Amino acid sequence: MAASPPLEKGLVIAGHGRHVWVETPDGRRLICHPRGKKSQTVVGDQVLWQATQDEGTIEKVEPRRNLFYRQDEIRTKSFAANLDQVLILIAAEPEFSESQLTRALIAAEAAHIRPLIALNKSDLTLPFARTWARLAAYRTMGYTVLPMALKPRDTAAPPPEHPLDALLEGKTTLVLGPSGSGKSTLINRLIPDAQVLTNAISTALNSGKHTTTSTTLYWVDKSRGTAVIDSPGFQEFGLHHIEPQHLASLMPDIKAHASDCRFYNCSHLHEPGCTVMAAVQPQSEAVYDPSAHGISATRYKLYSELFAELGQRRY
Repeated sequence: MAASPPLEKGLVIAGHGRHVWVETPDGRRLICHPRGKKSQTVVGDQVLWQATQDEGTIEKVEPRRNLFYRQDEIRTKSFAANLDQVLILIAAEPEFSESQLTRALIAAEAAHIRPLIALNKSDLTLPFARTWARLAAYRTMGYTVLPMALKPRDTAAPPPEHPLDALLEGKTTLVLGPSGSGKSTLINRLIPDAQVLTNAISTALNSGKHTTTSTTLYWVDKSRGTAVIDSPGFQEFGLHHIEPQHLASLMPDIKAHASDCRFYNCSHLHEPGCTVMAAVQPQSEAVYDPSAHGISATRYKLYSELFAELGQRRY
């Protein structure tokens, strides 16, 4: 009886349906299929696989450091695993959704993954100034917020260095962004041959035009361990995996005032002696005042809406 092929290590760098694209430590890439009916692998997973003719079978998924995902009433969408940080790219135009941004930040906090915010289109002076002011509360909370001006380049000259480059170095970063934010431009700036790699994966996985719905890991500098993961699915961002009472601890501005509440299980919505409610800046103040060290009315409204949404989950 012939011995089974040995198990080999690999990194999941793309997937479509039940097929995943695995990269070995020596740079080989091949299609692998999960053993069993349901695929449990996501991009960023370290796996053990076994050769089967010209493909492979995933025998084991190594323990993950973390998993970034969203969940609604119907399904769970896993973006990627073993991340160092999540980069949320938004733009001065079109106007970004603060609810989407907040949901992504909460998901990152829940998974103990560092979030970064990048605001694109700083060349649009007035829209950028308005949007930068909208992000004052996030800078006050301690989030890194970077201005950017990403534009498609017509020349072969390399793009100038940006502070973001240093923040990406040596890390695996998931890049999220709504339509129009410039995410594709950023990916192409970081990995000039990204489209070539995407086409190769598409051909291998027979995913054709549907490749854009898949999550893909690209090496920016493999020798330094610098990788970015491009993923769609930012438009809807359910947080049904989070308990309502845990929500305040995942929003830094709410958390900063919650510990002094009169009741230990305060919902911060109606209880007497609630220090969170007392810290909310008046709705009449159109622009958040960081010097007041309070909670913006917009952020508190988002908290209230999310608390109600998570409390109405169907079990």
